Formats: sequence, structure tokens, C-alpha cells
Amino acid sequence: MISKVLSAIPCGYEGKIIEVEGDTNRGLPAFNIVGMANRTIDESRERIRSALVNSLFSFPKDKLIISLAPAELTKTGAYFDLPIALAIMVTSGQLLQTDVDGRLFVGELSLTGELRPIRGAINILEAAKKIGVKEIYIPESNYAQASLIDGIGVIPVKNLKQLFCHLKGSTKIQPNLDVVKNTKTDDSRTILDHIKGQNYAKRALIIAIAGHHNILITGPPGAGKTMLAKAAVSLLPPLSAEEMLATTKIYSLANATDDIVRERPFRCPHHTASLTSIVGGGSTAMPGEISLAHLGVLFLDEFPEYPRSILESLRQPLEDKCISITRVSQKAHYPADFMLIATMNPCPCGYLGSPDHECTCMPTQLLNYSKKLSGPLLDRIDMIIEARKVENADLLKNVGDSRVEHNDAQRLINNAMTSQRNRYGKTDTYNSALSSHQIAKNLKISRPATQLLIQASNRLGLSARAYFKCIKVAQTIADLEMASEIDASHISEALQYRQKPHNV
Repeated sequence: MISKVLSAIPCGYEGKIIEVEGDTNRGLPAFNIVGMANRTIDESRERIRSALVNSLFSFPKDKLIISLAPAELTKTGAYFDLPIALAIMVTSGQLLQTDVDGRLFVGELSLTGELRPIRGAINILEAAKKIGVKEIYIPESNYAQASLIDGIGVIPVKNLKQLFCHLKGSTKIQPNLDVVKNTKTDDSRTILDHIKGQNYAKRALIIAIAGHHNILITGPPGAGKTMLAKAAVSLLPPLSAEEMLATTKIYSLANATDDIVRERPFRCPHHTASLTSIVGGGSTAMPGEISLAHLGVLFLDEFPEYPRSILESLRQPLEDKCISITRVSQKAHYPADFMLIATMNPCPCGYLGSPDHECTCMPTQLLNYSKKLSGPLLDRIDMIIEARKVENADLLKNVGDSRVEHNDAQRLINNAMTSQRNRYGKTDTYNSALSSHQIAKNLKISRPATQLLIQASNRLGLSARAYFKCIKVAQTIADLEMASEIDASHISEALQYRQKPHNV
């Protein structure tokens, strides 16, 4: 008897439907899985056998063949444990084919028949919904993420026994809605009021967040560069429903969490991280840190300490807001619409130009340090500012739980984002994402502002990209002031945020 059970796997940022077929024939007892299955799936035979037997179901003693179609698609992971077990139960007569028709099953089995969570649950649900599947059965631990997808029935399963009773109609599975309510928030986040002084840097940070501009903060050790970066994520608006789905989808693919991602990501990989961990890749083209920072902040502390290969790999996603990962057997496209916040010291020892400390760096060290940041990379960073040292006597002034400065900044940012939504007619379009054509079409620049920008760009030798980035930053400044057009004062302030770091 031949059985057919629908399943699916994540494939890059999408999902692929897999048909699990089972057949028993006369011959010596055997259990074979065919269809480009990797070692993980091949080893699932013993897990499935033990799960069935320990759940008090019988395992056929005939020659058993399981086929995973389409055969040319490479399959990996433990997604097929549950559908293979059900296919075996149908071929052995313990279930009817009608019990599994029109439904999709996915999940990893333990030796006792319990279901363990899988990664990429949202990809699988989207693929199932696309082909018209009405019900999908997943491990209970994945139910919170699966609840983000509307228009498809999601049944969370604990174990094989529970699923068997549900399919036979004796005991229906009732989803536990409490697992969806993971509304934990981090109350210890850094806010602007925690940072003493740095008014110039705070102003620049507010502009960067309001327009989603990339920013590089330079300054000596202890100036507050890291605190400024950490305060950025608390100034960003909360995730919308669609953004929550997109962020959770990526985190599920990376196996980073089984819950819903409700807050904007703040990713801060160490400078010793590998290129694959930052960009993504590996044998199965997994998402990297730049995709995990999607719709949030990618914080790169000690920017020049990262290998040159990693820094240059940021150039394409900074422009395109996505990353393409190509491997021999797979090509994946992941979103990477992040806001880059980078920090750096003026030199390796950190005290170049400091009036209080003498710089101990050799000329060759300064040269090698500056070479880490190429011109094309700096050209893609909208704002470059300097955070100066705060006097120790000012650090403990007005210490408390005040949120006045932070709340004022949030109000300004929300107003600026509302102006951008009204101007462009989209909720996810910021000034930083405008093309040169869109700038000419949507933005109003006064004649004095245009003349000032032309003069400054000629004197400073700005590239075409830097020229347009100046206009985008100026538009964000105008939005913060609720101005109807870009004025000379906005251009003048935007030009202040194009200063190059020391020795670069």
C-alpha cells in the first residue's frame, strides 16, 4: 500500500513543499529513505522506529521504502520525522489515507514520540498557505511563531499519541493561546538621559534614527560612543505586525528563538567574528548578522578592528538592503534593511589628538589603521561625527530616572517619520532609501540651499553619492523641524556630519 503525506522545508528565505511517500513490499525487513536525503534524515530511521514503538504503535516488518519528492531537491534537517512516521502508520493500516489528506505535517521526533521544535516555521506555513493547505501540524514549541500567519489552521502537537487521537477524532487538540503572549520587554535599556553631555552627538543620533541614516561615531575611549549606540534602539518605533513577522521569520531560520520577536533587533557581533557569521552562508546558506539586524540596528564597535574583507562585504547590503548568498547547491536572498551604527577610536591606542594623553602609536600603525576603512565604504555612511570626552565632574550631575530628554527625542523622531510617510505614501520608506530620481521628484530644495551645497561639494570634493546623501540628511533635519523645504541651514548642518575620521 502506498501512502502520501505532505510536508515542507525552509529553503533560503522561502519554503518548499515536499511529498513524503511510503510503500511496503515483500522481502527482507528493511527501512530505506530515498530522494536526496542527507545524513540527518538518514539517521532519522532509528528515531522514527523508536518513537513509534515507544508510543505503542507497531512498526511494519516488511521491506519499507520512503520517498521524498521532488527527488532533485537536496533535503536536510529533522523536519520529516513526523510525516515519515505518519506515512508508515498509513501503509501499515494504523491510519487511513483520508486521515492525513489535505493536511501538512512537520516536526522532529524524540525516542519517546515527543515533538521537538524546528527552525523556519514561518517559511513552512507560508509555503503551505500558498498551495491552499487548510491545516498544518507543527511542534507545540513553534506555535507562538506560527500564530503570526493568518488564513491557515495551525495545530500544535505534543506527541504522536496526541496526534493520533486528534486525527481519529477521539480527542481534539486545543491550542494553548498563552504560549503566544511572550510580551517580555527589557526595562534596563540605555536611554538618552543616561548619557551625560554629548549634545552634538545626541543631535546627530536623533537625525540618523529619524531618517534611518548610517552613522559612524569617532572619539577617545570612554567618551560614550557605545552608550549612544545602545540608546539608538530604544528610540526606534515599535515593530508593526508585518515587521514583527519578517523579523521573527529570520530569527526562526537562524534557530535563534522559538518565540515571537517583538522588539527591534540590536546586533553587536565581536570584531573577531567570521565573514560567514556576519554575511551569512555555510553549507545551507543560513542568514548572518546583517540579516538578523533587519529592521533594527547593526552595531559594529571598534570598526577598524574588523577584517577588511568583512568591512567591504557591507557595501552591497548597505546600498541594496538585501544580501544574496550563493552556494553550489543553493542560492538564497535575505533582507538586510538595517541601520548601521559604527564606532572607532582615532587611532589604535585611542588618544590621537587628545590634550590629556599622549598618543603612543607608530606612523605605520596609524597608516594601517586608516587603511581598514576604504573610500567607497565611508561614502556609504551618511553621517560621521566625533564624540568628545566628558569631564569627570559632569558625570554624576542630575543622576536619576528622568526620561525627559529621551521622550522629547522620541516625539521629534515620530513627527519626522510621519512626515516621511505622508510624503512617500509608504510606511517603510525613509529619506535614506531615496534614489537620485526620487530626490528630484519628491524633495523641495530652496535656491540658497542648492547654491551652498554646490559650493561645498566642489570645495570638499564630494562624490555623487555623498552629494545626494547630504541632501537626504538635510531633508531629515527639515522633517525634524517640520519645515516644508530644505533650507541653507539644513544643508549647513548636514555638511557638518560629513567630517572624515582622523588619519582617513
